[in-house]
Amino acid sequence: MIDLTIRLRESPDAGEYEFRLVSDGVRPSAGSTLPDPAAALAAVERYGEDIFFPKPGPPKLCTQQYGGPQVAVVTGTFHGRAVEAVFTRIDGCEISRWKTMAPLLGNSTGASGAT
Repeated sequence: MIDLTIRLRESPDAGEYEFRLVSDGVRPSAGSTLPDPAAALAAVERYGEDIFFPKPGPPKLCTQQYGGPQVAVVTGTFHGRAVEAVFTRIDGCEISRWKTMAPLLGNSTGASGAT
């Protein structure tokens, strides 16, 4: 079962968008409020384990590029495990994480639809 709440801010002074992804593991339920819940579920099933519960390893080298002020906080449960993940666009590694989970984060750089 998946039950995730996504809180997204496009900038520090912007309003907050809130989405939800709920699934019995096969398909999104009616409680899902993302623009494309099927794509979000597919991304979560494919990458969720690695994104939400990364394994320790050597430090990553990340490009020092800034992708924008957006911040998304994902909380809830993923197959019985508690999730509390923060997504930003502050460097190349974080931008990559954001793009990987874009369908879960409103499928854009922000909720407004801008990419």
